[in-house]
Formats: sequence, structure tokens, C-alpha cells
Amino acid sequence: MPRKIRHLPLIASVTALFATGFVTSGCAQIRTHQGYFGEPILVQSVQPGVDNRASVQAMLGRPTFTSQFTTSTETPTWYYVSRDSRQLAFARPRPTDQTILAVRFAGDGNVAAVDRIGMDQVASISPSSDETPTLGRNRGFFDELFGNIGRVGSVGQAGSTADNPGG
Repeated sequence: MPRKIRHLPLIASVTALFATGFVTSGCAQIRTHQGYFGEPILVQSVQPGVDNRASVQAMLGRPTFTSQFTTSTETPTWYYVSRDSRQLAFARPRPTDQTILAVRFAGDGNVAAVDRIGMDQVASISPSSDETPTLGRNRGFFDELFGNIGRVGSVGQAGSTADNPGG
């Protein structure tokens, strides 16, 4: 048996193995983490009445964002947001875990409350399709197309010459 033919099954199997690995690599899950990366011990150590803005910033760092609307007696609330998600190939990423730590401060700068919000508080919003629902008549295509024939400019209707004798 010639040497080239004897190695042909080995070359074919190695090529098939690489092709299979290349095709199935697109099906691997991609896991991502976005946002705040904090130590759980530090996050749990923030206590109302004990900590202030300087100590919270020293423990947790700068917040992800702060609240914009506050009253004159409050200071902005600091939010630390983190989100884990996974994705298959070209599909949309789906969140697997989300944590929001909201630190509210009193007027003197001390921590007033610490709220932890998880995935159970995330609202799922499904926008409407390409049509905006409205109240009123439901008119079809032909009603929209031919509905004003005979109405515009008739006597007694707005826009007719009978209502406006001067023009």
C-alpha cells in the first residue's frame, strides 16, 4: 500500500476533528459580568447610622451612579450596580443575576439606609410590535383611503364655502 493512501484516514479524521471543534465553538456559552465588582463582606459591612459618605467611598469605591432628584434635606443616593449574563453564539444576552446596592444618606452625610435589590425586582418589559395601540375607531385600509370622500367641502361641514361667505 502506498504511503500517501495509508495516512489518508488519519489526515481525514484530524481534519474532521478540527472542523467539528470549529463549528461547535460557536455554540459555547459566553458569560459576562458588568458593573460593580465588590467583596460581599465589604458590601454587608455598610451600616446605617455608623458609616458616612467618606467611609462608604473608602470601602466600596465610587458609585456606579447617583440619584439626580433629591429634596433639600437629603443628599443623593449612591447606587452600586452589577449584572451577570450569559449568551449563546449570536443570541441576545440574558441576565442570570443582578444586584443593586442603594446607599441612602441623611442630610448630615451619614448612611440613612442600605437597600439590596436583586433579580426578583427586575421588571420585564415587552414593547408593543410595530403598531401603537390607540383608543377610538378601528378603521381598515379602505376606510382610511376612501373615508373622506364626500366629507371635505360639503355644505355645513368645516372648510366649506357655505360657512365662510367671504372666501
